[in-house]
Amino acid sequence: MAKNTSLYFRIVEGRNLPAKDVSGTSDPYCIVKVDSEIVARTATVWKNLNPFWGEEYTLHLPTGFHTLSLYVMDEDTIGHDDVIGKISLSKEAIASQSKGLDGWLSLRRVEPDEEVQGDVHLSLELQTTGQRALLRCDVIEARDLAPRDISGTSDPFARVLFNNHSAETSIIKKTRFPHWGEQLELELEPRELTDGGSLTLEIWDWDMVGKNDFLGKVEIPLSCLLKSPLQEGWFRLMPLRNAEDDAGGKLGAVRLKVRLIEDQILPSMCYQPLVDLLVESVIKPVEVDDVSPLTMLEEVTMAESRQDVAMTLVKIYLGQGLVVPFLDYLNMREVNHTSDPNTLFRSNSLASKAMEQFMKAVGMLYLHEVLKPILNRIFEEKKYVELDPCKIELNRTRRISFKGVVSEAEVLESSVEVLQGYLLAIMDAIVGSLAQCPIVMRVVFKQLHKRVEEQFPGPAHEAVQSIGNLGLQLGQGKEQWMAPLHPVILSSVGSFRDFLDKLIDVDCETVSDRLQRAPFLPSVTLKEGYLHKRKTEGPQLLTRFAFKKRYFWLNSESLSYAKSPDWQVGPGVRSSIPMEHVCAVERVDENAFQLQHVMQVLMRDGDGQTSTMYLQCKNVNELNQWLSAIRKASIETSGKLPSYHPGTHRGGRWTCCLQSDRAAHGCSRTHSAVTLGDWSDPLDPDAEAQTIYKHLLQGRDALRERYLELPDDDAGRKHLTSSQSSDDTACAMLLGRRGQAVASRLLAMVLELERAHLTFQQREAEEAINHIMTP
Repeated sequence: MAKNTSLYFRIVEGRNLPAKDVSGTSDPYCIVKVDSEIVARTATVWKNLNPFWGEEYTLHLPTGFHTLSLYVMDEDTIGHDDVIGKISLSKEAIASQSKGLDGWLSLRRVEPDEEVQGDVHLSLELQTTGQRALLRCDVIEARDLAPRDISGTSDPFARVLFNNHSAETSIIKKTRFPHWGEQLELELEPRELTDGGSLTLEIWDWDMVGKNDFLGKVEIPLSCLLKSPLQEGWFRLMPLRNAEDDAGGKLGAVRLKVRLIEDQILPSMCYQPLVDLLVESVIKPVEVDDVSPLTMLEEVTMAESRQDVAMTLVKIYLGQGLVVPFLDYLNMREVNHTSDPNTLFRSNSLASKAMEQFMKAVGMLYLHEVLKPILNRIFEEKKYVELDPCKIELNRTRRISFKGVVSEAEVLESSVEVLQGYLLAIMDAIVGSLAQCPIVMRVVFKQLHKRVEEQFPGPAHEAVQSIGNLGLQLGQGKEQWMAPLHPVILSSVGSFRDFLDKLIDVDCETVSDRLQRAPFLPSVTLKEGYLHKRKTEGPQLLTRFAFKKRYFWLNSESLSYAKSPDWQVGPGVRSSIPMEHVCAVERVDENAFQLQHVMQVLMRDGDGQTSTMYLQCKNVNELNQWLSAIRKASIETSGKLPSYHPGTHRGGRWTCCLQSDRAAHGCSRTHSAVTLGDWSDPLDPDAEAQTIYKHLLQGRDALRERYLELPDDDAGRKHLTSSQSSDDTACAMLLGRRGQAVASRLLAMVLELERAHLTFQQREAEEAINHIMTP
């Protein structure tokens, strides 16, 4: 039985942050770490002590993670960024809240002795012979230690302590992955074995000048060694002190939403009956007002969970090749239950959320293809634009004029001209993108148009079937300073209506099951963009000359690159790496090339030979996105590497662990399970079905109470006829019996899945006990 761990967090806003700049403000941004792994960085909010970020992330993680940490930083254009404060949440603290954490958390000071990371590999043995006791500690190695020196490394040594006894290892210079392989022995008095206490191993960074820096410690109670005299394995390093100083609230606070989801995934055969029942809802649709498994699922889903359920269902039906009838079924019910066309899809219904998630899953690539060139140009040009007179900063106008300070009127005139050009380019790109729009989206839109037209026919509702009231409310809002852009928008209304009419002019019969799965076909590009690739030849080149700019494309079959993003680049010019050759994708230490945001793709060819390609990204978020995307694309690759070198082999040794053998086993564990959750996640039918099962399990009592615990027919009929006609009564009773049948089937499947989970959990527990008892 597989286990999935997902962590959702949203960084909402900060308040009362301290001023770090001479201007009396700060430029705050947040860095998020899971254990020692940086997983996200928010945007910088300039000159603000009460910033709003509103950024959210979903992470897929290994089950063994310990801590989620958030650091609030002040960005400086010169020198290092300042640390404002941090928030640390243990896995246990997050898991203790079934609905997740949601609230304001005070920032705490960052103490160097608390900023530890990494693990140490130890073998401990307690030998007692007569009047002599010997405590032997083999200090083998450590990995991923915190960098304490300006070079991005440390000079670590280990110290073993018990009562008044101590012993130290040698110092390993300039590494975060030391290999000691040293045996330390402490001779103890027999009476010391009865006093309790703990064996402590500390790791320190040696400094020639000043005091040594603390890197972490491990404490092992003597009682453990008395019960089991031999202990061996990797131990997580802990901070020097466990209590953190909250600075009396002087560092401000951050509002966070954090939720941990841990699932145990059963074999596919266990979920098949539930999937079949969901499929039956759309291939054998019931009457609009009748009940179905989908309507029951919507009934028991909490409002805050409806988006997750919608995305899960979209993926299930995409996997089954039935996303078109699924959305048509939901949209038909939504439209027929709406009396005012102005409120269509305004509610937090399953239909509205499913359409939203479908357009993300299927339309995101289309959106990127259409708008990416224009948005890239906007960011590259970096023109200062502002139409709100209250927000114009004349000191930033040097970007639009070299003739000295310009007036406010000149800034407004220039901004209007720039924005009109951008707006026209964006609208032209949209109306010219008909051929690029996925066929499955066009069919869904056509069917939606048909359902709306059936419910709201006639000229009075013509706008509903076209483009709504676009242009009719321009100028009636609060932002009157946007008025100079209105003529551009109004001039494009006709072309947009024509675009929408052509968009739904498509043959529904042309959409096969295969096309409904189109977003996840191998040929679809999952990610693309410029990266800097290190040349494998010429190791004598200086670092800044060894990295060359190349354009990369990633799909589920290969990672390819060329000098140009031109799609006409021939196969002889474009290089390609099959995904089945990718055996790990990891970060690279900054000190390896003295560069930030470098990753490595480790590959194994058909002959079993391993090679490495180094790629540099623009920033930490782009690095995380590429790491995540390549890990997902290579998820089916067999023979993944369990360890890797975070450094590079240079000067006859690895820069990380200082081993000389180029073929030496990696000194740090790989992180293939750490990925960002988004619309491009591979389909996992079992994980999606498990999510639906969990929501049904939570709503089981409500379903049973509503559909199964009904009064007898006579009492029920008497209650209904008091306010309904005989026809309505008969219809209601018929719907009640149908609801009973559907609810009975659904609840029976939930019960079977619950039993399956208990069976597998019991089996795992028995296997664990047998493993412990086996000598």
